[in-house]
Parts: sequence; C-alpha cells; structure tokens
Amino acid sequence: MTWTPHATVAVIVEDDAGRYLMVEEISGGRVVFNQPAGHVEENEAILEAVRREALEETGWEIEPVHFLGIYTYKSPANGVTYYRFCYAARAHSRVTDTLDEGIISAHWLTFDEIRGLGAKLRSPLVLQCIEDYRNGRKYPLEVVVDTQTSLPER
Repeated sequence: MTWTPHATVAVIVEDDAGRYLMVEEISGGRVVFNQPAGHVEENEAILEAVRREALEETGWEIEPVHFLGIYTYKSPANGVTYYRFCYAARAHSRVTDTLDEGIISAHWLTFDEIRGLGAKLRSPLVLQCIEDYRNGRKYPLEVVVDTQTSLPER
C-alpha cells in the first residue's frame, strides 16, 4: 500500500465575546466537534480552502488573519496521516443556513465548553490548535507560499 498523506485546513475563529466557531458533525458514525476544517481540493489555493470550508461547514464568511502552524496527526481510526494547515480568522457575516452533508450545526462555544467536550472532539488537534492560538502563536499569512497564487510566472 502506498503512503498517501492528506492535506487539510482548519480555522480558529473567535468572536468578540471570546467564543469559538465550532462544527458539530458526524464522523465515523459518531457525533464529534471540530473547527471548520476539511481537505484541500486539487488546484485549490490553501487560503481559498480555508474560506470555502468555513463557509460550507458553518455558513460564515471569514477572512484569515494569521497562520498558526502545520500539525501532523495519524488517525488511529483509519491509519491516515493528516497535515493540517491551521489559521486564525475573523468572521464577517453569516450568509447561508445550508451546510455540508454530515454537518449537524455550527456553534459558538467558550474555551471551557470546548475543553469539556473531551472525547467528543474529533481529534486532539482541535484543542491543541485553540490552545496555541490562545497562547499567542501567530505567523504572517505569507509564511505559507502557495505557488498557484503568489509567485510570478517566469
């Protein structure tokens, strides 16, 4: 079998009340909570994937403001290695109530409410990314160079 890692994006969105935009979804037959997140599609710029996944899973238009880091996770459920590009963003407006298949609802939750979800978190990366954000981790968006959108043709 060929090793095929998956490129994913996730976004931390905090509102003015200190709550975080979270997604309640079905994964592996169980209800879990995650940041707005998903796979980068072929020929899609990473920042566009961030915006698209947030919109599809929550109905909110967001704008990325910082890069938090790349997180590696090998799922014990399926053996897949995920490379998660995590960003922090601001929410602009909710523009739709139509959400992706498998998404139950979008919620604004406090850090304590998220931490209290425990085993209902989709992976350990959910809490890790929020903790890194809360601890002030942030890098300029330009730290991730996307040759599809940022390099001039030669």
